Amino acid sequence: MSYVPNTPEEQQAMLEQMGLSSIDDLLSPVPADVRLDRPLNLPPALPEPDLRRLISRMAAKNKNLDTTISFLGAGTYDHAIPSVVPHLQSRSEFVTSYTPYQPEVSQGMLQTIYEFQTMVCQITGLDVANASLYDGSTALVEAVFMALGPGGRGEIVISSAVDPQYRRVLHTYAFARGFNIKEIPTENGVTSLTALEGAISAQTAAVVIQQPNFFGCIEDVHAIEPIAHKGKSLLITTITEPASLGILAPPSAYNADIAVGELMNFGNTMSYGAPALGFMAAKQKFMRLLPGRLVGQTVEEGEKKQTGYVLTLQTREQHIRRERATSNICTNQSLLAVGATIYMATLGKQGFRELGELCLQKAHYAFRQITAIPGFKAISSAPFFNEFVIQLPVSTDRLQKLFEQADIIGGLPLDEYYPDLPNAMLFCVTETRTKEDIDYLVSVLKEVQA
Repeated sequence: MSYVPNTPEEQQAMLEQMGLSSIDDLLSPVPADVRLDRPLNLPPALPEPDLRRLISRMAAKNKNLDTTISFLGAGTYDHAIPSVVPHLQSRSEFVTSYTPYQPEVSQGMLQTIYEFQTMVCQITGLDVANASLYDGSTALVEAVFMALGPGGRGEIVISSAVDPQYRRVLHTYAFARGFNIKEIPTENGVTSLTALEGAISAQTAAVVIQQPNFFGCIEDVHAIEPIAHKGKSLLITTITEPASLGILAPPSAYNADIAVGELMNFGNTMSYGAPALGFMAAKQKFMRLLPGRLVGQTVEEGEKKQTGYVLTLQTREQHIRRERATSNICTNQSLLAVGATIYMATLGKQGFRELGELCLQKAHYAFRQITAIPGFKAISSAPFFNEFVIQLPVSTDRLQKLFEQADIIGGLPLDEYYPDLPNAMLFCVTETRTKEDIDYLVSVLKEVQA
């Protein structure tokens, strides 16, 4: 809230109603060792106009995409948003809506979610999709739970070329749920097929890959699929850059069982990386195991036979017997799903393909220009989509300082996630980057050699 209306007298009255005498009493259940034992480091109170000026000056220190050129991807991508998307997305019935439990007053939202599910099925080629999830990483966890089954025990084989943040989240859940994770190394920027084949065992419940992978490289999914399905394991695909589906084979084409990923940047701003919009699609036989909810289309009784939309399946414990619930996930990202739906509808099939082609072409132009600079080398010869890793002749810290002076948001330094890749940077190029932007980046990189 921009303004808190409670006076000290009103706050005291509320505390008395709870049988408390102070805010400290209210906070007493919070352990002392996690509470701040000093005042917040804030300036003294200011008149509202002065406060606005102070906040504006502080905000101006942040980089933004209106004044800065970005080559940062790694799961969050700068895609152009047609003006129709925020215009429709900001309608009050979308902004203020909650879970559409009452279909008779929620037909607009229900239809939008139904269209979202349909479009997710269209771009993945799979049979059924749910109404969205929190983000791509927790969507992956939910897919793994589906593969593990009610017992929640088994083994997951995952490529080390899957987004490191997704893998960290999965490891967190594995610790609590008691299943094992095997990570497969890469070879020439893609998952090692030899290591993958050697890792599969009778206990393997699922094989997880990312397409394109975290390094931007395109995995040989047609070679991975028979290895993954050699036993009873499922093949789960994560997709953090859905624009790739405009030109790459969808998960259905290589017999993936479940596809999960991130759709935040389809019609929604990057917003410092959140909130996100996870999606999940699967083969028909997994429909009743999908977490969250599914919106279905039906026909009302009576003479008119009008089309209606309802929550067809809700598999969380709030709605069915707890022991039969597939997941305890409690909500979905409806507002962001609305934005993604409008975005995909605006692009259409041809526009979706052109989006993928532009990302591919511009990224490859940037790759050729950068690798032509002495000292800047590609770490892999594998084909890629719109991201690629460059081995730098200098430290990433030094290059980041140069980028900051040039008003460029550079690529992602990889040493934090992959210690065996020091002085390596993951660059991303989307359709929003112009030839002038790329040439400017290259000119700045050439200064490193000066």
